[in-house]
Amino acid sequence: MDVPAPAGIATLVAYIATIPAANLAVTHIGALPVGFGYEAPAGVYMVGLALVLRDLAREAAGRRAILAAIALGTVVSYFLADPALAFASAAAFAVAETMDFAVYEPLRTRGLLVAMLASNAVGLVADSLIFLRMAFGSFGFLQGQILGKAWMTLGAVAVLAFLRRRKLTAAGALPPA
Repeated sequence: MDVPAPAGIATLVAYIATIPAANLAVTHIGALPVGFGYEAPAGVYMVGLALVLRDLAREAAGRRAILAAIALGTVVSYFLADPALAFASAAAFAVAETMDFAVYEPLRTRGLLVAMLASNAVGLVADSLIFLRMAFGSFGFLQGQILGKAWMTLGAVAVLAFLRRRKLTAAGALPPA
């Protein structure tokens, strides 16, 4: 079995760290505004970041490592969440991340950003629907959950596109903007 490079390990650790961060935020902060008058449980930004980091970890560490990280993340999510949220958090994480992975893999050949946008759209909706229904018995925060996670995905894709363009420009593959 291949051991991921240090960058891959760091990305996997950051990915897994978003899980307790999201659970702690939901438990200790409550709801936050996400724009356009909507609110969402405070963990929404960490979950959005987890979707992005999952895709980056897949690139840096490989399929096996990310599948192991999803399994570990599910367990971490269950044991570190407030007991009332533990099962909802673990179930939403496991299903959404697996769905994200299933969409990402076949689209990866079309480019990182395309795969990331499509897979995160599926993952963030699945996570929102499952978590809200199981944790709160309501979809009252659904629009806010989707919006908050979408902000994280769009922000990350914009940063990655900028960095890719900058790298290609520096290498002479693109003319300066």
